[in-house]
Amino acid sequence: MQTSQPRTSRFDTRSVLLFAALTLGGMGALQAQTSAPPPQGSGSFSSGPQTGPQASAASSAFDRADTDKDGQLSMQEAARLPAISQRFKEFDTDGNGTLSRAEFEKAVQR
Repeated sequence: MQTSQPRTSRFDTRSVLLFAALTLGGMGALQAQTSAPPPQGSGSFSSGPQTGPQASAASSAFDRADTDKDGQLSMQEAARLPAISQRFKEFDTDGNGTLSRAEFEKAVQR
């Protein structure tokens, strides 16, 4: 006697794969949009009050690039931001080989 195994239709298989792909893709996008808030009370905001999405984006980009969290961007850290690294020496107005948060924010405003 022959036992019949339940067959999965092609529609069911495709639906499961599509659902899995959408779920995993959505989770990746969610993770890419989440970032840690900048440290409070660090005292490194010396360029005056800035508001708006550009200031927030600049601060967030600086914090992500500042991997050693010393409040300065070295040439190696700035390499993660191509638009900044291409003109690093121009933006380093004090010539100390690093970009302070104030120098960085001034560069972003250009």
